Amino acid sequence: MEKVDFLATDGVELMGLLYKSKVKSNSVIIMVHGMTSNCFKKRNDIFAKEATDNEIDYFCFNNRGAEIIRPIKKVVNGKRKKFLCGMAYEDVLESHYDVIGSIKKMKELGYENIYLLGHSLGCTKIVYTYNKLIEENNIEILSSINSLILLSLVDIPSVLKVFLKDKKETYLKLAEEKVKNGQEYDLMPRESFIHPISCKSFIQYARDYHKFDFINTIEDEKLEVLNNITIPIFMRWGNVQEMILQEAEQYSSKIRSLIKNDKTDINYIDGADHSYHGKEEIVAKQFINFIKKY
Repeated sequence: MEKVDFLATDGVELMGLLYKSKVKSNSVIIMVHGMTSNCFKKRNDIFAKEATDNEIDYFCFNNRGAEIIRPIKKVVNGKRKKFLCGMAYEDVLESHYDVIGSIKKMKELGYENIYLLGHSLGCTKIVYTYNKLIEENNIEILSSINSLILLSLVDIPSVLKVFLKDKKETYLKLAEEKVKNGQEYDLMPRESFIHPISCKSFIQYARDYHKFDFINTIEDEKLEVLNNITIPIFMRWGNVQEMILQEAEQYSSKIRSLIKNDKTDINYIDGADHSYHGKEEIVAKQFINFIKKY
């Protein structure tokens, strides 16, 4: 395993851990973590072992949304500037800079076959990035991505609506007033979100989510953004304390019926929670077998 430093495509300095198999490989899984997470999770060690045992290298990195609040450095006009980021201040619409930057770094290191693996909000970032690449007709990057692995993809706006009930509009109005008064980086009341969050970022999840949260269209039986993707897609959820609004079996079945791509494997893992604690080896074996199939 080795530490790898690289730049997001907008100049943000990022780092990650590259696990290498004993046999030199031209294939690598890039892991994009979710809210408040990082690349040091035990889950990554387990996923990486399964991957490298199958001669696929594994790269996990801290994206700009790692942890809750942390300083990041960004190269602007040749100068390094410090900004506050982390999940509390993150703009999800900037996530593609991180993901594309990681792909470019892996290609620079000689990897030809790339598999994007996301967990939770990381899934949203991967699908958002892939669609950005389609919009930009970035054939060079698209041609190197072999499949998407989406674990516990979340619909945060819908969860937020259920969590806050009639208080949602009150908190949204508070956030909007704060932003209007130049206080966009103030933190929201603790009970307004599952993690500490700034007023600016709260608005993104509570009001402007249509720009990135494609899974909320499941009830309208529309999944256009997912159906733009023609490469193989692997999707899993748990059925214990999962961040979805239906039973996992019903939820996965519904999405399976809406996906037009015939190269998919969509299901849930019995007994798994949102983090797959204790079930890491099971899900790892499943997505590695999926990768080898295609």
